Amino acid sequence: MTNHFEIIVGTMLGASEYVADAIAAALAQRGVSTRIHGEPQLDEINKQATWVVCTSTHGAGELPDNIQAFAKSVQHADLTGVNFYLIGLGDTSYDTFCYGAKEMETLLKAQGANMLSPALHIDVLEHPIPEDEAVAWFETTLDNA
Repeated sequence: MTNHFEIIVGTMLGASEYVADAIAAALAQRGVSTRIHGEPQLDEINKQATWVVCTSTHGAGELPDNIQAFAKSVQHADLTGVNFYLIGLGDTSYDTFCYGAKEMETLLKAQGANMLSPALHIDVLEHPIPEDEAVAWFETTLDNA
């Protein structure tokens, strides 16, 4: 496990921010440093660190406003060597469940980034406190890496 994680947040209503904070706290417990990007800009994110992308889906399956510029810049970047985890938040009552996270996964992989485990897609109807589900998954994933 790397000694630093970059946590990239895509959010409209704040739930992804809570997940990011909880993941950062879990990593701090392990003695790992983190930096949370609430307005992510690709040129400010350490490509040698492991990335954790936490994003919700907005509207008709779009990425939240705050992460759209990041997603656009990813389309033109070489991300070979970047390792990442992905946590998506969504609501299964919509047919666009976790489309934001799925779009981000496609973009990152297309530019050469390496996804370290299958993405976690959290249904907020089933898990009204998504950070609890995210931390449990993330810690198990790290322990089994």
